[in-house]
Amino acid sequence: MTEEKILADPFGRRFPYLRLSVTDICNFRCSYCLPDGYKKSGCESFLEKDEILRLVRAFAGMGTWKIRLTGGEPTVRTDFTEIAAAVAAVPGIRRLAFTTNGYRLPERAQEFYDAGLRAINISIDSLNAKKFRDITGHDRLEEILDGIDACYAAGFEAVKINTVLLKGLNDGELEGFIDFVQDKNISLRFIELMRTLDNQDYYKKYHLSGETVTEKLLARGWQQIPRDEGAGPAVEFTHPESAGKIGLIAPYSKDFCKTCNRLRISAKGALHLCLFGTGGYSLRDYLQHDDQTEELQEKIMELMRFKRSKHFLHQDDSGATPHLASIGG
Repeated sequence: MTEEKILADPFGRRFPYLRLSVTDICNFRCSYCLPDGYKKSGCESFLEKDEILRLVRAFAGMGTWKIRLTGGEPTVRTDFTEIAAAVAAVPGIRRLAFTTNGYRLPERAQEFYDAGLRAINISIDSLNAKKFRDITGHDRLEEILDGIDACYAAGFEAVKINTVLLKGLNDGELEGFIDFVQDKNISLRFIELMRTLDNQDYYKKYHLSGETVTEKLLARGWQQIPRDEGAGPAVEFTHPESAGKIGLIAPYSKDFCKTCNRLRISAKGALHLCLFGTGGYSLRDYLQHDDQTEELQEKIMELMRFKRSKHFLHQDDSGATPHLASIGG
């Protein structure tokens, strides 16, 4: 009998969740990530569908059951739905999700669902059309909001909104966001702005501690709930008078890394043990043939011993990540 492989690190944490980037390219110009738009770096191509499948099969064989397809903007790949359908069919994968800016979502939501995607995170940094345009570089708020309705109509099991918390830009919209989810079975998560190599000045100007959100929610009767199995890093809150939830992803909070359960693969096949690590470990040489699964798994298991117990953001060490689009956020 083959010995069961369990993906774990030296601190006893297990990793059922893989964030898999399929492209670095993004068609938005969000001020906190790619304010000058996407710029190609290097000549290496993004992972092909066959390489992605070999990777997913290897991870599934080590206990990973949740995959999130990310970017850049993953849907800009012309073969995105083909990739999704193939990943959804891998034995052991029970949950296939993706994160998107919502571009063309109203007309493509059904296509995404039919490909096997069941959970979607949509980036919406303001419910004010002008602020949305100022932050993202695109006047598409109404289209993206229509996309939420299209996701419900298509049958998505989970619809979430990601909102980067920006001091002086959208932190005054908390009441508006609470009202927005009141009659919708949706989870809206505020994400604390994170420092990267490219946004040092922006971070200093716009960073706001997630504690401000927690304080406001608790003062208004919201209550924290336990995390679901395989869930991401958000701390979620509910209110008896709201159909929706409000979450908070606060990487600068105490013990943020204690419940880490996810790894990242870049669009070019590098394993990133931490969003704020010193770099990735290329796995691409192990993705060229179907008979490399065991060798690939052994390599991944070997690399897990380098995973640190926590990040060092509090020491102003944000690792080697130039911007969040570079390794899938």
